[in-house]
Amino acid sequence: MITQTNRIRTSKSSVVFYLIAVTLVTIMAIICLVPFILLISASLSSDNAIRFNGYSFLPQEFTLEAYGLIFKFPMRVVWAYGVSIFITAVGTFFGLFLITMTAYVISRKTFKFRNGISFYFYFTTLFNGGMVCTYIFYIRYLHLKDNLLALILPGMFNVFYLLIMRSFVSAIPQATIESAKIDGAGEFRIFGQIVLPLLPSGLATIGLFQALHYWNDWYNAMLYINSHSKFPLQYMLYDLLNRSAAMAQIASLGGYVMEEMPTYSLKMAMAVVATGPIILVYPFVQRFFIKGITIGSVKG
Repeated sequence: MITQTNRIRTSKSSVVFYLIAVTLVTIMAIICLVPFILLISASLSSDNAIRFNGYSFLPQEFTLEAYGLIFKFPMRVVWAYGVSIFITAVGTFFGLFLITMTAYVISRKTFKFRNGISFYFYFTTLFNGGMVCTYIFYIRYLHLKDNLLALILPGMFNVFYLLIMRSFVSAIPQATIESAKIDGAGEFRIFGQIVLPLLPSGLATIGLFQALHYWNDWYNAMLYINSHSKFPLQYMLYDLLNRSAAMAQIASLGGYVMEEMPTYSLKMAMAVVATGPIILVYPFVQRFFIKGITIGSVKG
């Protein structure tokens, strides 16, 4: 009788906890969703309505003027999308390869210099050469001015991602690797046929981190890229916004009013265009992303 009563109390407490957890998660989800609703609503509102009435959950004076300005030259936007997709795909692929292989090496206890090399990587997170030295190195010695490699190489290797990946690799039982060595497998075969298939969560997590970095990067394009045909999407939108602001300022100095140049709604529409594709990708790797953060916080 006592056992049955305890079970009933436990089941009731579990239901209460479940309801509270679901309620809190739902509230947090709504709070996170509110900025996106405001973003889309503002991108579909007229600039004057936003200026005088502020932002709202429903579009005010519905218009597609901001999107029309962005897609005034559709092939330029499509080409910028292509450049961003190319940079993101290539940089993420080779970055994952380098980070995973490095994590495999420094996680092997049989590697004599793993502690020294790990400290070397960690030391670079505390000190670096600075922006001027990096710029001179890329331009004068690597000759990457107006080259897409200048957008790929800087983000290809990240020590923070390396630490997370090392946690994933360290979770693989050493007995599995040792048994493969006994069977005559070499290091590259062990890495390619045993280690990589056991790291789907790590690859998805670090891949998402790197893809977000490459997709959102515009600063390197501002430093190293001159040709409009090589502008990634983020910098193309940034350049469009600066040009629109400059034209509006010149017109105001000359006594003209340029009502056809939106500013507030243009910024919101740019955010929608830039973040839309990466938001569609995120749900597919969300569970791996959460698992990666958890493992990195515990073991990293």
